[in-house]
Amino acid sequence: MKSKLAAIVINAILCAIIVATCIVGFADGGAVQVSGEHDEPYYSAGETACGVSLMFNVYQNTSNVYKILDILDEYSAKATFFLGGSWADDNVDCTREIAARGHEIGSHGYFHKDQSAMNYRQNIEEISPSVKLLNAVLGDEIKLFAPPSGAFCDATLSAASSLGLKTIMWSRDTIDWRDSDVNLIYSRATNNISSGEFVLMHPMDVTVAALPDILSYIISNGLALVTVSENLGE
Repeated sequence: MKSKLAAIVINAILCAIIVATCIVGFADGGAVQVSGEHDEPYYSAGETACGVSLMFNVYQNTSNVYKILDILDEYSAKATFFLGGSWADDNVDCTREIAARGHEIGSHGYFHKDQSAMNYRQNIEEISPSVKLLNAVLGDEIKLFAPPSGAFCDATLSAASSLGLKTIMWSRDTIDWRDSDVNLIYSRATNNISSGEFVLMHPMDVTVAALPDILSYIISNGLALVTVSENLGE
């Protein structure tokens, strides 16, 4: 009963967010608004940072998310999960479980759109609902945003900054969504890795298979596994 009530509340919040977004869009007449002020994206935390950050972009494969959480627990490792709003809305319990296990959560947009092709208002309309939903589900304010497919423009950066978000990219990409070779994923994640790096991953079967060896390698080389915000010194 409690879970059903929580789902009803979240759906009500989401509907209110969508309605409010539509009203704002109508009110400004679709005008392009671009602030000249924005933070530059972060591709790493720099070599003086405290460790390595594994980042998981999530829009699918919920069962693998739970497997990844269990593996991270085994190695006392922390990570940052960038969640698509549409996924989080359908997986409230998993979203809360990620946070409950001490991991960081950021926004990955709402519908996995190409944000580099959007103006400022459109970027706001894509990012803001995901932020409001995640804040409502978690009872806390998220601080990070990772653009889907790494696609962004100045309008994206301005929109993220106006919402109080740092835009996060990566220093190495495992490309696990495309390639199913465990050894290849392992080498992309570990070859010459150094402190401050952001490693991009997804909840794929091959990632679950490669993750224990990836964690073992990073730890054996004296590197801590920390969230993005921790790596950035926050």
